[in-house]
Amino acid sequence: MADSEPFPLLNTSVDQLHSAIDHAPSSSRTTRRRKSSALGQDIRAGDTGPALATARDNTSVIPTVPTKRPSKRRRARGGFARVRQAMTKHTYLVPALIIGLTLALYIVQPNDSNPLHRFIFLSYRLPSDPVNPDAPAQYGKGLWDIAFVAFWTVVLTFTREFIMQELLRPLARAAGIRSRGKQARFMEQMYTAIYFGCLGPAGLYVMSKTPVWYYSTRGMYEDFPHMTHEAGFKFYYLFQAAYWAQQAIVLLLGMEKPRKDFKELVGHHIVSLSLIALSYRFHFTYMGLAVYSTHDISDFFLATSKVLNYIDSPIVGPYFFLFMCVWIYLRHFINLKIILSLFTEYTTVGPFELNWATQQYKCTLSQYITLGLLSSLQALNLFWLFYIFRIAYRFLRYDIAEDDRSDAEVTDVDDEAEKKKALSEKTNGHASGVNGTAPQARLVNGRA
Repeated sequence: MADSEPFPLLNTSVDQLHSAIDHAPSSSRTTRRRKSSALGQDIRAGDTGPALATARDNTSVIPTVPTKRPSKRRRARGGFARVRQAMTKHTYLVPALIIGLTLALYIVQPNDSNPLHRFIFLSYRLPSDPVNPDAPAQYGKGLWDIAFVAFWTVVLTFTREFIMQELLRPLARAAGIRSRGKQARFMEQMYTAIYFGCLGPAGLYVMSKTPVWYYSTRGMYEDFPHMTHEAGFKFYYLFQAAYWAQQAIVLLLGMEKPRKDFKELVGHHIVSLSLIALSYRFHFTYMGLAVYSTHDISDFFLATSKVLNYIDSPIVGPYFFLFMCVWIYLRHFINLKIILSLFTEYTTVGPFELNWATQQYKCTLSQYITLGLLSSLQALNLFWLFYIFRIAYRFLRYDIAEDDRSDAEVTDVDDEAEKKKALSEKTNGHASGVNGTAPQARLVNGRA
């Protein structure tokens, strides 16, 4: 049977960038069957990116070389090296420092006149309606919203790295996951499940307060333009923008070796950020809310499917089928319904004109741009759906437990190889003066 792809490649989240170390074919090296996946596959789908915490987990092992005790003149330099090492090990320290400094400077003058107020809190609150003073406060839009997104991008970076390193890594070890590569993927998907487990219901709650409930396409165009929103709506929209901005930043750092769908993942981030920015600027936020919700909920089921696969859960098969149903319904049926509305209700419901003075942007130009971006997003989701169906077919048709792993699922073998390589370099570099060095070198080199 042909080589299979590892279970999760699906996400438009972080796991996508975590590829395994390349393996050149060799007659002296055998590939062991994967022991830990009920589906025998890594789900090749999704739109989330990797984390800083797991970037180093897939790098090659560099053996340390003993050095002489540093002199007093170099101890100061060594102190800076230790600080840098701590920040590299605990990647949440830098964002924590930025957050702490920002909050400290704000506390000095905790009011609207402090420029940092716009980074931490929502801007552009409008005066209360004199006709209905009990109505919820409305917020407008402006450039200071970028500052809000920037600060909360840092906050999300901190929470992601801290939760993964301090909570999820011990959880992975408690679950019996020993491979560093599998721990990295488990941590990423577990965090993704936690995030979308919170934001998915939050999106539905926000939607229930709008005319878009339940994915009503007509509500997206009535009373256009939607220039103001309640605090909950605006916070949700910009908080989600911060999440995807944080994902894009990690992607742009290029810390991970690209996986087979790396180009598709990059394309997904470009389309997503374009949709977020343009929908917010040109008042198509009701449509953006619906697209947010469909992807958030399906990403939750995707991430939990991967987690169940990593821990060998007995329900991974039935749950994967549930995930397929959710994915098809939300990412394809609902989103195709939104795309179809561009040909029907877009021109007939609400005003249809371009007027920069009154901010009426529901026109032919915006119709084509929206159609192009949503169609591109749908094409990427169909690309990942192909992998989902392929995994499901192999799970039903073949005995996946006996199937060979693809090059993206050799993490367990890679971890052992890295340990042997480090031991080989260390022992061979100190052949004299170390008892037992020669036998160790022969064993590592496979000549025992």
